[in-house]
Amino acid sequence: MSDQTRELAFVFAGGNAVGAYHAGTYEALHDYGLRPDWVVGASMGAVTAAIIAGNAPADRVAKLRTFWDEATQKTGPDPTGLLKPRQVYNGLHALMTLALGRPNIFGHRLPGLWSVLPWVPNDVALFDNKPLLRTLNRLVDFERLNRGETRLTVGCVDIETGEEVYFDTAREEIRPEHILASTAILPAFPPVEIDGRVLCDAGFTNNLPLDPVFAAEPKRDLLCIASDLFSLRAPRPASLDAVLERANDLIFASPPRRAIAGLMREYALRERLDPTGPAVTLLHLVYHAGADELAAKSFDFSPSSIRDRWAAGGRDATRGLELLAPGGSDKGRFRYLSLPDDLVAPKAAAPQAASAVR
Repeated sequence: MSDQTRELAFVFAGGNAVGAYHAGTYEALHDYGLRPDWVVGASMGAVTAAIIAGNAPADRVAKLRTFWDEATQKTGPDPTGLLKPRQVYNGLHALMTLALGRPNIFGHRLPGLWSVLPWVPNDVALFDNKPLLRTLNRLVDFERLNRGETRLTVGCVDIETGEEVYFDTAREEIRPEHILASTAILPAFPPVEIDGRVLCDAGFTNNLPLDPVFAAEPKRDLLCIASDLFSLRAPRPASLDAVLERANDLIFASPPRRAIAGLMREYALRERLDPTGPAVTLLHLVYHAGADELAAKSFDFSPSSIRDRWAAGGRDATRGLELLAPGGSDKGRFRYLSLPDDLVAPKAAAPQAASAVR
């Protein structure tokens, strides 16, 4: 199904290995017939957005699948559905990622961690993310991407000024280096210098980059579907690892909450001034980590975790689309939709058997 009467924007958050959720989300939206006019992303969300904008619609899901197949550790699926063994399994895979890297995304860097020793030269990162440049050049047609058939915006932060920087195909050419800069989360990966500015991942300041979509009032009705990777809501933590995971989630999930609250206030005022202006619907899909996931989930590229996240994205997108059915009671200029708590997997639940990605 396509919708020619309103603009369609997809926004993808950062989250490294958790970003497999985006692929499942996009696959479900694609199967439903939705083709975005505009894709926006930060970090792994920028990689997802670039693959979408830099490929023909018929090739996008296959290219996303190739990216995640290459990123997945080839160790075999989770051998048990029991919670504690699955946590150990996930933790071991995160340690393997830190020890061995992921060949299509990043590898070791020298001197890297060794730079903490007094006789070793200084360094600014632990890993080298140059392998991602080769992957992007294989999976993304940057000539097509810059033709603007699907507008692309990627978010970064200027390390020296703290200013958020957005690169947009509506204004400039986007190259693989721009995507690399958006993924350069400190201190894991080195910052990237572009046009005299030293840039890094926007995750710590604005992990779900809604701002470019809503910076100006849309000229026509807008549907924005935001795929978020960290949840504000979770049960009370009962272990040190759960506390660390909760702290990490709160860091990345809090800016979107403030941004959405600001949009609600802004559009309440817009509606008072011009009740007949363009209407906006924001569908907010959020990944809720299962009980088996650990604080190091962003580095867990285990086969089961990647498949579970992809499947969760598909389920949430399908359920979210049901919320878009016409006839809702909210007839205002801004409508915010998210899945009810009873439709998302709670943190306390035991993991389900991983369903294979088609």
